[in-house]
Amino acid sequence: MSVVKMTNIEDLRKNLAKYGQEHLLRYWSSLTDCEKEELMLDINDINFEAVLSDFKRATANLKDEEVMDKEIKPVPSSLFGGVDRSSESDVKSHIEEGLRLVSQSKVAVLVLAGGQGTRLGVSYPKGMYDMGLPSGKTLFQIQAERIRKLTELASKRHGFTGTIPWFVMTSESTMEPTLDFFKKNRFFGLEEENVIMFEQFMLPAFTFDGKIILENKHKIAMSPDGNGGLYKALRDKRVLDELERRGIEYVHAFSIDNILVKVGDPAFIGYCHEQAAECGVKVIEKTVPEEPIGVVCVVNEKWHVVEYSEIPAKLAEKRDLDGSLTFKAGNICNHVFAVKFLRKFADNYLNDLELHVAKKKIPTIDSSGKPYKPKETNGIKMEKFIFDVFPFADKLVVWETRREEEFSALKNTDEVGKDCPKTARQSVFDLHRKWIEKSGGKFIVKDVICEVSPLLSYEGEGLEDTVTNQTYSSPLHLKAVCE
Repeated sequence: MSVVKMTNIEDLRKNLAKYGQEHLLRYWSSLTDCEKEELMLDINDINFEAVLSDFKRATANLKDEEVMDKEIKPVPSSLFGGVDRSSESDVKSHIEEGLRLVSQSKVAVLVLAGGQGTRLGVSYPKGMYDMGLPSGKTLFQIQAERIRKLTELASKRHGFTGTIPWFVMTSESTMEPTLDFFKKNRFFGLEEENVIMFEQFMLPAFTFDGKIILENKHKIAMSPDGNGGLYKALRDKRVLDELERRGIEYVHAFSIDNILVKVGDPAFIGYCHEQAAECGVKVIEKTVPEEPIGVVCVVNEKWHVVEYSEIPAKLAEKRDLDGSLTFKAGNICNHVFAVKFLRKFADNYLNDLELHVAKKKIPTIDSSGKPYKPKETNGIKMEKFIFDVFPFADKLVVWETRREEEFSALKNTDEVGKDCPKTARQSVFDLHRKWIEKSGGKFIVKDVICEVSPLLSYEGEGLEDTVTNQTYSSPLHLKAVCE
């Protein structure tokens, strides 16, 4: 159902009263003309029937831990692949298939980049953050250069220069600065036409009794609809149409804040293709029950990701005979989707996607219209999770990778001590040192600061001619000839 645009204030009042939201115009008479226009735009952007239906559905579907306890099962080992679970020859076969698909322009990558760097202590999009590597490169630049290198590797292997379009999902607050940043940096060497940006949708915040919250007298409290808002955005922003127009078969989707992400990972994509999977999920082994990442598992015979805060303690702590956690498939927001599956889901099941409720302290206004920040939770925000599409897949596969090679999150300031710039940098230094030493290079110091440009090597390959029999001090930054 489309949103009915109203410009007459009395019609607006009647429509709001129909949905029990007439309080949104409580301060109308005290607003300036500009403020009235802003509030009217906010109201007209909301499909009240849809969001109120979502509110009822979200608050009615809170998970019951006891039911979860009885129904949750670990991922069957037969559906696990991975760098340490598959034979070396199988991994090579997957990579070969992935590179073939890349060379034929059948692969796109999609980064979830709607978040600001607030927890990092900055007021701009997280992808623009410089975490202090020797190169000074940002997350966006590193990922762009990995796309360029992967294209080169596929071309050398198969003789065809394919295109990997990069889809960037932003939010209302990150779209403009992100686009400006890419333009300023000339799209980091990518063709502008192959970098496609689109916004996820916004949802209003609610009080516990279903009233939409005002952030101030002329603005509704809104927030992005979560990374699961991807699917609605793919359909309604016509991104799916663009994927189909380009002949894309697989989309590799991931979060912006993983410094080690293998953008367009050919092994992962090749595995999904060879398994004829609609969805693929990349995981790392979860080694301690308290680690704050969800686990991929089976609930009611359907695929799910159960958040760490939702899994019962006795299940989180359960171990197999070899001592490893039973529920160890740690989710890292790294997925492959068949475009045909995305179309099937968007056309048939989009309104069935689960909604999650987060109780929040939402800045609002008091009875006199003055802004205040509550000390206690005063409302809820609804959001969707990207992995909640899994139950709709006829075939899903799991690809396990090594944590030290592919996952290091960048979320917090250094004061927090984990998932921060310091730990992200160290993850890069450790991995790149491993690449250099494996290729025949040596270091004369123990604590090494080193960085290998993505334009020089995608995952440590091709370094022998550069580093064999070389001895390095620190810091070290190995660049490609083109830099």
